[in-house]
Order: sequence, then C-alpha cells, then structure tokens
Amino acid sequence: MDIRVGDRLEMKKQHPCGGKAFAVLRSGMDFKLKCLTCGHEVMVPRAKAEKNIKNVIREETDA
Repeated sequence: MDIRVGDRLEMKKQHPCGGKAFAVLRSGMDFKLKCLTCGHEVMVPRAKAEKNIKNVIREETDA
C-alpha cells in the first residue's frame, strides 16, 4: 500500500475522541499518525495501520 507523508487516512475504527480521520506525519516500518479531531499523535506498526485503513485521501500537487 502506498502511503506518503501528508496523506489523510480514514480509518475503519474511531479514535477514542470520536474522529476517524488521521494525517500521516511519518511513514516507514511504523506510521506516525495525528488525529485530525483532537490532535493526538500515535505511532502504529505498518501492518496494523494498513489493516485498519478504509480510505486514503491524497492531495495532488503539480510539480
């Protein structure tokens, strides 16, 4: 799965605050995700994150 820094992820399960949208701050073996509702940052293993992704929203840039 191609996940890049700056992508927005819609997850299958909610964060405890009730939000489902996360921003990718770091990608590699682990993802650093920031909840777009409350601002909490979490590190999640790639396998667990990819399993729970429902939708990837990528902002296209023309460079």
